[in-house]
Amino acid sequence: MTGPQIAISPESPYSEDALHCIEAYYRELDARFDGGFRPQEGGYAKAAEPASFLIVRYEGRPVGCGALHVLDNQTGEIKQMWIAPEMRGRGIARLLLEALEAEARELELQRVRLDTNRSLTEAQSLYFKAGYVEIERYNDNAYADMFFEKILED
Repeated sequence: MTGPQIAISPESPYSEDALHCIEAYYRELDARFDGGFRPQEGGYAKAAEPASFLIVRYEGRPVGCGALHVLDNQTGEIKQMWIAPEMRGRGIARLLLEALEAEARELELQRVRLDTNRSLTEAQSLYFKAGYVEIERYNDNAYADMFFEKILED
């Protein structure tokens, strides 16, 4: 998926650009969450290999990422979705979310779930606008306060 200066493409979650984005994401969470953020305490360190990991580049520079995990034969979970603060407000997060949903459809999943923290208000707004509905807790992420699901249509 591309725009005039935006490219979204699959990549190894262990690539240099992926690790750059994940580290920046974790630093931001640490700054924004009450009490900080320690990945090993939220279930992040033991996360399984994603079915798909996407990198967002702006003019060739990594500015975002997102992962799709498969929970069961019908359900995917979007994790580690992040856009660099200086790139927000341009619709890039929406493009990334749509690309992750497209990956889920390719895997013939029926729905996607995700979670977020109450301090990430811009993420909550994005999810509601994209058609996600709030659901009951479905995982043990210690940092998540809100849980969402979207039924994927063809």
